[in-house]
Amino acid sequence: MNKLQAMIARHEGLRLKPYVDTTGHVTIGYGRNLTDNGITMSEADIMLLNDIRQAKADAATYSWYERLNEPRAAVIVDMIFNLGAQGFSEFKATHRAIDAEDWEWAAEHMLASKWARQTGRRAREDAEQMRTGEWVVEV
Repeated sequence: MNKLQAMIARHEGLRLKPYVDTTGHVTIGYGRNLTDNGITMSEADIMLLNDIRQAKADAATYSWYERLNEPRAAVIVDMIFNLGAQGFSEFKATHRAIDAEDWEWAAEHMLASKWARQTGRRAREDAEQMRTGEWVVEV
């Protein structure tokens, strides 16, 4: 950190969670004014990659995860990304179906959830990808 960086960091302080500053702006980090300035595309990409890394680490805690092909593993990471590790942990029947490699059952349980009702197309695409083991959407 150079001297200017260190000075501003010392004056601003570091807050890793958003807060409302004394002027009413949502702020994060070293005084980043999210209300007026938001974030850049490159910052959004960095955050996405960091969040994907964390979701993959959370997914790797399931013994059956390493046996999944890439499209099915991607579904698990997508669900953890969306639901959080705790939210995904509540899909007990889906976990059992995946462990048993019963892809139809896993997809059915995914679609029978509150998450599916809330996310619509995302859940339908994830369930189809889990069922077939093939990418639903090519990027």
